[in-house]
Amino acid sequence: MTTTHTMRAAVLSSIGSPFSIDRISRPNPAQGQVLVRVTASAVNPLDLKIRSGEAAHARHPLPAILGIDLAGIVESVGAGVTQFRAGDEVYGMTGGVGGLQGSLAEFAAVDADLLALKPANLTMREAAALPLIFITAWEGLVDRAGTKPGQKVLIHGGAGGVGHVAIQIARAFGAEVFATGSAKDRATIEQFGATFIDYHATPVADYVARVTAGSGFDIVYDTVGGAVLDASFTAVARFGHVVSALGWGTHALAPLSFRAASYSGVFTLLPMLTGEGRAHHGEILREATKLAEAGKLVPKLDGRRFTLDTIGDAYEAVRSRSATGKIVVELQ
Repeated sequence: MTTTHTMRAAVLSSIGSPFSIDRISRPNPAQGQVLVRVTASAVNPLDLKIRSGEAAHARHPLPAILGIDLAGIVESVGAGVTQFRAGDEVYGMTGGVGGLQGSLAEFAAVDADLLALKPANLTMREAAALPLIFITAWEGLVDRAGTKPGQKVLIHGGAGGVGHVAIQIARAFGAEVFATGSAKDRATIEQFGATFIDYHATPVADYVARVTAGSGFDIVYDTVGGAVLDASFTAVARFGHVVSALGWGTHALAPLSFRAASYSGVFTLLPMLTGEGRAHHGEILREATKLAEAGKLVPKLDGRRFTLDTIGDAYEAVRSRSATGKIVVELQ
């Protein structure tokens, strides 16, 4: 077999411009890195914001290769890497921000701490869909709020990427799970085992009274932001915990304070941007692998297939909100 030192990649040269599919030099793994032959790359809403220059918190100097999530096969390892070897199937949230090469390329040299072995019962497409959304959900429900058996947990935006995974994590921890959405989301929310709440039709006070007898939810995870976070402060129980992955606005904390409840924010990108805490991301994905292999975690994917050559169509599917699950680009 002939070895080549180049690879195909989708390159973004300027903010908002179309991707160009170029042949560029293939990276080599440095100390502590793994060279991954990328099989699949998920497209997240955050990827679109980075491309359009709307994500100041996810800085990425151009020209650049985007793509936050990947699944693939270890090609080789750098010095000091002992937990992986050539041929391993891995996945992780590994680049596309902070100057780290993204996953829209045939190869990526990534920090070994950010990877985990792929669940044996998931396809590469399914594995690529998980890292960002699973880590975000886990950090909120487990690291911050400490979800326990028997608690009542409310997930705002339960049919979304983070939301449908958060439902599965909370259920795996033995919680009684409720999730908000619009009428069209009911089947998805119920499919993953949560009690559906139509947020358009039911005021917060009404569903708090109906499903918690007025006491509120032990944990509320907001994946929507804005007014939904404000609503979370009135839906939480006394001494409860509100978590948000989108807590960037200005909010009145009095409703939370009067309940002696706590608030935590989740900023999933921080380890990639700062280098601090990367090993924990690998640890979280090892937990994802356990849940998936136990049949307790299944990502929802859009049925359409995309490649590097149709990357523009993949991004448009996310932008137009026409997707019925995670959009994944296949590279091999």
